[in-house]
Amino acid sequence: MALTLLEAMRDMDLPVEVLEEENPTQTIPRRFGLSEVVERQIRQLREDVRKRVRLTDEDVRGLFRFVIRRPDSAQVFHRVGRLLAQAEKAPSWGRFLPRRVRLARARVRTRKALTRLFGRPIGGVGRPPFVFEGRSIFFIEVDPGGDACNLLSGFAAGILEQASGGVAHVRHTSCQGRGDALCRWEGEVLREAATMADREARRAFLADEDAVDAEDAEVLDHGATG
Repeated sequence: MALTLLEAMRDMDLPVEVLEEENPTQTIPRRFGLSEVVERQIRQLREDVRKRVRLTDEDVRGLFRFVIRRPDSAQVFHRVGRLLAQAEKAPSWGRFLPRRVRLARARVRTRKALTRLFGRPIGGVGRPPFVFEGRSIFFIEVDPGGDACNLLSGFAAGILEQASGGVAHVRHTSCQGRGDALCRWEGEVLREAATMADREARRAFLADEDAVDAEDAEVLDHGATG
């Protein structure tokens, strides 16, 4: 997550266009994305990821506080959430499952992935069709203003879109940063992919009793009643 945050800020801060004879280190006001210090930190984090070294809570808090000082911090966090969702590998056969099962899978995947990213449970999922809630979670501890909550908004939207093959939207309907009792995210699928080929492939998949791996039994059990 820390690596993705730095890479996202670097990419967002790079100039859109640099003239051939221009020296950006002199002619462009110094930007985060042009800093050699940032590149060194990114290289170090890549090495930490390779070695499975986990940052301390204080390291992550410091990085979050650095992002929060930016005027576009909400957009940065949302983008990072989307990028982290893209890194989650969803099995290709998931799009062939019934809609309620796909949404159940999205809820379970969100909970497990966030626990893995932060090293602890940070909330719980519910239905329908997608709800995530938490109190005093890491985002609020670091950013009482609530901008960091956009990370989960982007992440959940990305997971829902993988599950539906379409377009999803996640609203942050309650936020402790705004004085609410808890943080709550509600997601919905605005448009699903529904081509004839998809429908035929789904019928063929569901007709194959051996198509679903045994490790997905928990998800399917949730989906059967979700």
